[in-house]
Amino acid sequence: MSRKPVVRMAELEIAPETLETYSALLAEEIEASVALEDGVLSLCAVSIRDHPNRIRILEVYTDQAAYEAHLQAPHFQKYKNQTAGMVTSLALIEVDPIAMRAKP
Repeated sequence: MSRKPVVRMAELEIAPETLETYSALLAEEIEASVALEDGVLSLCAVSIRDHPNRIRILEVYTDQAAYEAHLQAPHFQKYKNQTAGMVTSLALIEVDPIAMRAKP
């Protein structure tokens, strides 16, 4: 049985006055997720150059079960709780990979 990877794009807007704190919490959560969860293949966060409070996160998981496990992970729950008041907008977009490569 082959597993289908789950790829998502998260589009967030962050309250500008909380951006520095939010960015540190996001970096901490990404580090923990990649280090501790085998099913998290990649998490990449960027900000829009002229609008740094607009964050985009490309998320890649081995399969749906890995994505669901990520949502329940203690480090993700901690991040979610700590940043709830900082996020002014969130859209989760289902995307299909066309070409994804990384150097080992």
